[in-house]
Amino acid sequence: MSNTTLTVSISDAEWRVMRIVWTLNQADSHTIIELLERQHDWKAPTIKTLIGRLVKKGALATTKQGRQYIYTPLIDEQTAMDTALQTELDQMCAMHRGKALTHVLEQTELSQTDIQQLIWTLTQKLPQAPQMVDCDCLPADCEGSCES
Repeated sequence: MSNTTLTVSISDAEWRVMRIVWTLNQADSHTIIELLERQHDWKAPTIKTLIGRLVKKGALATTKQGRQYIYTPLIDEQTAMDTALQTELDQMCAMHRGKALTHVLEQTELSQTDIQQLIWTLTQKLPQAPQMVDCDCLPADCEGSCES
């Protein structure tokens, strides 16, 4: 599996296919279809289209085994998640990312280990953090500013 940065966008529906393949490490089309039909009440042609898109995007490899196709991930799950989250954060005003992350953390179930890791990471980041993050919505020489 490649650990390179994800350069294609994956739709919400395609994420659901990828999560199955990542969890199983590989999956045949029958398994993917069966699980998604059960989880989301999707039809086989829709799921086959999603799988095909992921193959074209380079996210899944396909191998024919008898009459069945086997799909394996070509992108690392953690890398894909990191890239997707960073892409979303990059769309937001830099000045408001912290508040958005706080709201997400309040809504997200986390393990104690996850929370300890977040505390450690934030503690390490704190000494180098600026007092305030500048707005990056407008050119730096513009006189307008974001409201916090």
